[in-house]
Amino acid sequence: MKTRSLKGRFAFVLFLLVSLLTGCTSPHYLQPNPKITADIPQAGSGQQVTVNVVDDRETEVLGTRSGAAMSAATITVYAHDLVPQLQAQAEQAVRQMGFEPTTQTGPNRPSLTLTLVRLGYERGEGQPVLGNARLEAVFRNVAQNAGHTYTGTYTSRRDQSYAVRPNREDNTQMVNELLSDGLNRAFRDPELGRLLAR
Repeated sequence: MKTRSLKGRFAFVLFLLVSLLTGCTSPHYLQPNPKITADIPQAGSGQQVTVNVVDDRETEVLGTRSGAAMSAATITVYAHDLVPQLQAQAEQAVRQMGFEPTTQTGPNRPSLTLTLVRLGYERGEGQPVLGNARLEAVFRNVAQNAGHTYTGTYTSRRDQSYAVRPNREDNTQMVNELLSDGLNRAFRDPELGRLLAR
C-alpha cells in the first residue's frame, strides 16, 4: 500500500513539474488591440490624406519570456494581426486632425505613413524575488505634402516588475498599453497636421 501511495505521489509531483515547465517554456502569440486616447491637434478642413501603415520590424518575435536568446518561450506579434489595428487607429487620428483618410493615392494628395520600427520585450534587472520585463516600441511618422516632408520618431518604453512571470493575457495588456502610448506620442505631434494642411 505504501509503495502504491508513494508511486501516486511521485506521479502527481512529476505531473506538476511538467506542467510548470511547459507553462514556462510555451510560446505566447499575442493579438494586441491598441487605442489612441490622446487629444489630437486639429489642423485640417476635410482634405483627403492617404494613410499607410508599414511594419518594418526586423522580426515578428518580440523576445522571450525568460530573457534567454535560445529559449523556446518566445513572444510573437504577427504583422497580419497588428497592421490592420494600427491602420484603423492611424485613420482615426487623421480624421480627428480634421482630414478625410483614404488608402488610395492621388495626384498632389498629402500622405501620411506610420511605420512600426521596433517592438521589443526583454528581461530587465529585477529586484530580489522580483522579475522585470522591459518593453520598447518605436514608431515613425512621415508626412508629405506639396514637395515638403516631415519625419517624426517616437519611442515608448515600459518597465514592469512582477513576482509571478506574466501569462499571455498579462503580456497582451502590457504590449497594448505600450503601443497605445506610442501611438499617442506619434499623433500628438502638431507638426504632422501643419504640414498636411499646407
